[in-house]
Amino acid sequence: MRYRTEAQLSAVVGKLPPGARVVSSGNFATPFHTLGIIDKSLETYRLNLLNAQPGIPDRDGVEYETSFVGPGMRRSPRLNYIPARLSLLPLLYASTLPPDVVVVTTSVPHDGQVSLGTEVNVLPAALEAVRRRGGLVIAETNPHVPYTYGDGLIATDLIDYAIDAAAPLTSPTPPPADETSRQIGEQVAARIADGSTLQLGIGAIPDAALRGLTGRHGLRIWSEMISDGVLALERRGSLDASEPVTASFLFGTDELYRWADHNPRLQMLRTETTNDPSNIRAHDLMVSVNSALQVDFYGQVNASRIKGRVYSGFGGQPDFMVGAMHSRGGQAIIALASWHPKAQCSTIVPMVEEPVTSFQPTAVVTEQGVAELFGRPERDQVAQLIDRAGHPRVRDELWEEAVALRLS
Repeated sequence: MRYRTEAQLSAVVGKLPPGARVVSSGNFATPFHTLGIIDKSLETYRLNLLNAQPGIPDRDGVEYETSFVGPGMRRSPRLNYIPARLSLLPLLYASTLPPDVVVVTTSVPHDGQVSLGTEVNVLPAALEAVRRRGGLVIAETNPHVPYTYGDGLIATDLIDYAIDAAAPLTSPTPPPADETSRQIGEQVAARIADGSTLQLGIGAIPDAALRGLTGRHGLRIWSEMISDGVLALERRGSLDASEPVTASFLFGTDELYRWADHNPRLQMLRTETTNDPSNIRAHDLMVSVNSALQVDFYGQVNASRIKGRVYSGFGGQPDFMVGAMHSRGGQAIIALASWHPKAQCSTIVPMVEEPVTSFQPTAVVTEQGVAELFGRPERDQVAQLIDRAGHPRVRDELWEEAVALRLS
């Protein structure tokens, strides 16, 4: 690993061919400084990262690629959305999405290695693919990045060039604590027994669910991502101390990042491992909690599109839904508000009109109650969704739709 100045790095990057594919750390570990250098050095290129945040290069000549759309790319006319389950995305770097350069945010070197820190995710696969092709590996080393253990440790001699950028890690804006989320979170928490293994995302509902678990014991974490709610469980003694906290990426507060630094309790693994349904199902009492935009009478879940436009993507929801359903005593829970306040419409619908993200969850939880779906006849599922999860103002209309579809 050779440190370079901005000018030296620019000269190296400037030799890349037009339209080169740049794969980068995403989420809240984006190497903004290095991407800025690349952007000034190349007239045209493809930028590939997950959950892009505002601040990435944005101009004509930069073509976006992603399988999980973040706010930094969401409304761009230059976005190329590549549908893929998160567990399968690493395969694409060795086939249809070969990288020419991989740019990663890392810790500072320690004992001949750097750590990918908070964002392991699909990056090990991208690094392997670019090395096979003889492409470039560039590290943006940052003393604020926690040194985490697992699959994100990289020998410094496998990195071509490095540049130092001592910038504090960014954090997501905490979701507002609202009564609807609290009610949903409490009902989700009530379904989780001692000794369960958890996968929860980030947001007001997962946070509320985690707060409701502080009286539980022996809980385990096997998740694609974690945030501060898991740290709260750890500090309250609710987690099984004999099992590591396992995730593929994390983001949250500075407190979370400090806890993660050189912490043997935390195991950061590559996506192919955390999101493999066969690995997920190996955990007894696996509970997967995910959100959605819509759920229909047939148990189909739309979590990725609004009016034909991609909002996010599959992410890991299909992986964990399948894995949890096959776990002994497992549950796949979809948790969402029963009403879209901005769109002024029901989230329980007769039939989703958008591409389906996943289907057949164990239960759907809203602030209205819990609809038990799995193992019940179709008409019973519909009744559960309308009477227990649907918003009261649309229940009569939903029943009319159910009759029209011969589901009542």
